[in-house]
Formats: sequence, C-alpha cells, structure tokens
Amino acid sequence: MNPKITSLLRATAVVAALGAGAAVAVPSFAAEMTVEVGGAPMYPSKNIIENAVNSKDHTTLVAAVKAAGLVETLSGPGPFTVFAPVNAAFEALPAGTVDTLLKPENKAKLVAVLTYHVIPAKLSAADIDAAIKKGNGKAMWKTVNGGELTFSEKDGKIWVWDGMGGSAEVTIADVNQSNGVIHVIDKVLLPKM
Repeated sequence: MNPKITSLLRATAVVAALGAGAAVAVPSFAAEMTVEVGGAPMYPSKNIIENAVNSKDHTTLVAAVKAAGLVETLSGPGPFTVFAPVNAAFEALPAGTVDTLLKPENKAKLVAVLTYHVIPAKLSAADIDAAIKKGNGKAMWKTVNGGELTFSEKDGKIWVWDGMGGSAEVTIADVNQSNGVIHVIDKVLLPKM
C-alpha cells in the first residue's frame, strides 16, 4: 500500500478512536506523513541519520558518513539539505573509488566529497525551483565544504551540477527530517579537488 495512504489511514483511525472517547496509545511518529526511501518510511520527527540508516538504497552513503566521522554532525540541529546518492550512484564511480575514499588515510577527501552534498540550510524542492526561476534557469548554493552546486530544471525535474561538470537528477524530493531535508539523487557529486 502507498506509504502516504497508510499514514493517512493511521491518522484517521487515531482521530476516530479519540473522537469516540477511546484511550489510544499511539507512537508519536504513527500519524506522521512519511516518504518511503529504500523500502523504509522516513519520519519527519527523526533526524537525517536516524532515517538514513533504514534506507536499503543508502547503505554505502551511511557507511561513508560513519567512516568520515560525520554521524554526530548530521544528527545535530542543522538545518541541513542533503543530496543523498543511492548505492547505484556510488557503484557507477570508477572501480576502486569508494574503497580508496573509505581508507583512513583518505578521510579528508571523503569528508570533502560528503560535505559537498550538504547545504547548511533547509531547502525544499519549491525553494530550489523558485530560485531557478528567479535566476533565469539556474541557481547556485554554497555547500558545507565551501564549494558550489548549480541547480537547473528539465522536464519538471530538478538537476544538480557539480564542480566537475557532472549532474545528478533529484529522484525523490522533500524527504523532511527533524533537522532538515533530504533529496535523493542518482549520481555522486564531485567537488573540484
């Protein structure tokens, strides 16, 4: 069943039970409007890390975040906008790239790549789209690592351009978190190094 319908049905059942005078014990996240990512619901009341660890499509990203020592940062108050590459995006990198980045001696490079996927603000797809329109088809934002990402729109989809000329499509937008928002992307973004 569609996760949005499931959440709506849960919320309706809770309201109906409460209206009938019933005492209902419901977890705080049960009535939240969730988005499914990687086979798991993403709860707006949880932070970026608490949600990301449940996505089967983001196991490589989560492992990289742990290796880079960024778990505490991305669990913090934010707000953050994270462009989260799926596992297939990491697999599409040249052979050995991920293994090399995960080595302890390459931690600084790994941190640079990961923080290039993070903007220190909460930007919805509507915010990005409005900036693209205002910028006559292009918008730019500084990332946590100091580099810039460029945004454009094509066929109703948001595209993100990196410092190396590569691009990624936002495949799932507006996955709200307690400390920001995640936009799922289909490629790894690479800063100029």
